[in-house]
Amino acid sequence: MSGKERQRLDKILAHMGFGTRKQIKKMIKEKRVTVNGAYAKDSGMQVTPTLDQIIVDDEVVKYREFIYLMMNKPQGVLSATEDHFTETVIDLLEPMHAVFDPFPVGRLDKDTEGLLLLTNDGQLAHQLLSPKKHVPKTYYAMIQGVVTEEDQKAFHKGVYLDDGYLTLPAELKILQSGHQSEIELTIYEGKFHQVKRMFEAIGKKVIFLKRLSMGSLLLDETLEPGEYRELTEEEIGIIHLLT
Repeated sequence: MSGKERQRLDKILAHMGFGTRKQIKKMIKEKRVTVNGAYAKDSGMQVTPTLDQIIVDDEVVKYREFIYLMMNKPQGVLSATEDHFTETVIDLLEPMHAVFDPFPVGRLDKDTEGLLLLTNDGQLAHQLLSPKKHVPKTYYAMIQGVVTEEDQKAFHKGVYLDDGYLTLPAELKILQSGHQSEIELTIYEGKFHQVKRMFEAIGKKVIFLKRLSMGSLLLDETLEPGEYRELTEEEIGIIHLLT
């Protein structure tokens, strides 16, 4: 629904989270809604959301078509819109954001945490997830086993996954090497369980995984796991540049 098109008043207000169409009809009857300074008489009246001024209970309706959220996804929560048995990232949203019906852009495994983008902008999501785009994604991981320079070279060339797929070259940065190593890994594709499978390919196991960035969009480190916020205008610009 574009803000430049004429739309039914009740459709716009429902989209913006002001209630069901039935509730909005009642609000209009109670003279709680004005359009360009005059009381709305009909919930089906046609308005242009970006041009006409709509006020509900003295609150100016600031119309927007799309919503963009950054979440620090916690472990144990699914990157999905709904699930009958397990909590999803949508369950963590406030009603004022959930009403826009956002969905996660791509998936983080249930036991992985970190940067997750949620939006209702389907075209942008499709572009970001396109295999042709090779959007870089950087992860922090704790690895069971000693990560070596040989592993760095292997990842730089690409490694064969368990299904025979050869990954694109990836950048492995060793933060600490030992019985339990700490690394940062940047990959340019998004195969199923890719980071875990890449380490399995060199005989090592990921024991903790957190996504830090997608392209130039960095996880806000002030967000605790399970917290989220709307993207800033600058960050929205960044994700559009990625496409």
